[in-house]
Amino acid sequence: MARAMFEYTKTILSKVSFDVNLFCKEVQKALQRLLPYEIEELKIYIESLVSRNPNLNQCLIYLKQ
Repeated sequence: MARAMFEYTKTILSKVSFDVNLFCKEVQKALQRLLPYEIEELKIYIESLVSRNPNLNQCLIYLKQ
């Protein structure tokens, strides 16, 4: 079940990557509901999204907490 949540989170993040505010909100939600090892994987995924869409760079602050 937890792996399904991780995949769902990745799908949602890719779909809302057009809007920085939505993306940041979804990142915050993901950090609350995912397991620690999934958060590490999510950081890698988000960094790849940010490399394609530099506007999302401001959301990286949530990953540093």
